[in-house]
Amino acid sequence: MIPRVKGTQDFIDMTLFNFIISKIKQHLQLYHFTEIQTPLIEYLNLFQRSLGEHTDVVSKEMFVVESRHQSSEERICLRPEMTASTVRAFIDNHIQQTPWKVFSYGPCFRYERPQKGRYRQFHQITTEIIGATSITHDAQFIMMLDRFFHETLHINSYALVVNFLGCAQDRVHFKVLLKQFMDSDKAQGVCDQCKERKERNILRIFDCKNSSCQTIYQQAPVITDHLCSECAHEWQELQQQLSLLSVSHVHKPTLVRGLDYYNKTVFEFVSKNLGAQDTFCGGGRYNQLAQDLGASQDYPSIGAAIGIERLLLLLEPYLERLALPVLPPLQVIIPMSTEQHVLALLLADTLREQGLCVDVLCEGSLKSMLRKASKLVATYVLILGEEEQQKRTVTIKNMITGQEESVAQTEAVNFLKR
Repeated sequence: MIPRVKGTQDFIDMTLFNFIISKIKQHLQLYHFTEIQTPLIEYLNLFQRSLGEHTDVVSKEMFVVESRHQSSEERICLRPEMTASTVRAFIDNHIQQTPWKVFSYGPCFRYERPQKGRYRQFHQITTEIIGATSITHDAQFIMMLDRFFHETLHINSYALVVNFLGCAQDRVHFKVLLKQFMDSDKAQGVCDQCKERKERNILRIFDCKNSSCQTIYQQAPVITDHLCSECAHEWQELQQQLSLLSVSHVHKPTLVRGLDYYNKTVFEFVSKNLGAQDTFCGGGRYNQLAQDLGASQDYPSIGAAIGIERLLLLLEPYLERLALPVLPPLQVIIPMSTEQHVLALLLADTLREQGLCVDVLCEGSLKSMLRKASKLVATYVLILGEEEQQKRTVTIKNMITGQEESVAQTEAVNFLKR
C-alpha cells in the first residue's frame, strides 16, 4: 500500500468544510467582497520579495518546483500563502478601481513539522482590501471577521489579540531599542535561533516558540510606546473604534506576525482549544507591498487568512449549533434481474429529473440489496421484477414502516413526493 504524503490529509466527509466555505462567501458578499482565484504555483521571487528572505517561510518552508529546463530566474514554487499572490494579481491585471475588496480560498504549502492543526498542505480563506488608507477600514475589517466567527459560526472560545507596528520610521527606531535590549543582561539566555535573528531580522525574535525566550521578551521594549504622533493617533483610534463596535480585543505587544510585509495593524484570532497551534485567523496591514512587487505607487492595504483546518477542529465538537445542510432523502431502485436493469436506469432518470435523489443497486440477491439499502438509510425502495415490468408498475417499500404498495411507474414520482 502507498500511504498519503506526510503532512497531508484526506477529507472523507466534506460537509463541514463546504459549510464553512458557503457561509464565508455569503458573509463576505454582504461586505461587498468578490471572489477571485490565483494559481497554486508562482515565481519563487514573488515570496522572497514580499515575505522576506529571513522569515521561516522563505528560509525553511518553501516547496520549490524544479524543472530541468528552467533558469534560476524562472524558479517556481507552490504558494505558501495567498496575500502576495493577490497583490501580484492586482498589479498584473491592471486593476484600477480601489478599494479592491476580494477573497479566495484553496490549498497552500509549507514544509513544516506536521502536528495538530498544522499540515504541509493546508487550506486558507484569504480576504484582502487593496487600496484602503483609513484606519476605519482596519476596524471594519476586524469587526467583519469577529462577526463571522461569533454570530455565524457561533464560536465562543476565542480571543482577538491586536498590536500596532507603526510606520517604517517607527520600526527603524524601535529596532535600535530592541537591539540594545538584546545586548543587555536582561536578554541573557535566549536561544541560538533568537541570537541569529537578532543579527538578521530582529523583529523575528518575537516569533520564537521557546517559552523561556517569550518570558524574557515580556521585559522587552514595547513598540506602541515608541510610535510617531500620526501612528500613535491611529493606534488609539483603532482601539477606540473596536470598542465602540463591541469587538472585544487584547493588546499583545509581542505580536508581529511571521511575515515582513506587515506594518501598523496586526491581529490574530486565537483559541486555547487548539493547543499549541492556537491561531485560526491572522492578518494585518501591508501598506508598501504593492510597490515592493512592482506597482507604480503604494496601495495601503489590509488582509487576513483563515485556516480552514483549524476552524474544523474548533467546530467539530459543536456541530449541533450549526445549521449544516441535510442530505436529500434517498430512494433506491432494485431490479430483480438483468432484464430489468435498463428499466431501472430509465425510472431513475425520470425521478432525478424531478429533483429526487436516487441510487440503483444491480448486484446481489433481493435480501442482500434490501440490507444494503437499509445501510444507505434509504427512505423508499422501488422493486422492479418481471411482473412489474409486464404490468408497468413498481413495488414501493417504505423502509421505516416496512409497508409495500404497487404503483404505476408513471405515478412513482407523485407517490414519492407525497
